[in-house]
Amino acid sequence: MIDMKQFSNEWIEAWNDHDIEKILSHYSEDIEFYSPIIKQLGTNSEGVIRDKNTLKDYFQKALGLYPDLFFNLHEILVGTESLILFYSSVNNKKSAEFMQFDQEGKINFVRAHYN
Repeated sequence: MIDMKQFSNEWIEAWNDHDIEKILSHYSEDIEFYSPIIKQLGTNSEGVIRDKNTLKDYFQKALGLYPDLFFNLHEILVGTESLILFYSSVNNKKSAEFMQFDQEGKINFVRAHYN
């Protein structure tokens, strides 16, 4: 069983440290990651990433574009083998990510939302 509060704090810390390997350690090789930012950064026109190597490239590009990126965690909403993190980031914009976990406790499905 995943300690969702601990996971959430570690996930936020990895992003705030800009540690790409620590960030990726939370994700499964078998990932399905949806975000409107995928299209904005030119990763693809679908808005979905389905492999960890492309996810790594996408995250590295985002970290490069936003060197002062910092997440402030507001809420952790816990579901069954899933959670929603509500946080603010660049220019204090609000974000919410639905994350689903596999049997190993790795994220295998994400839907990211931004205002």
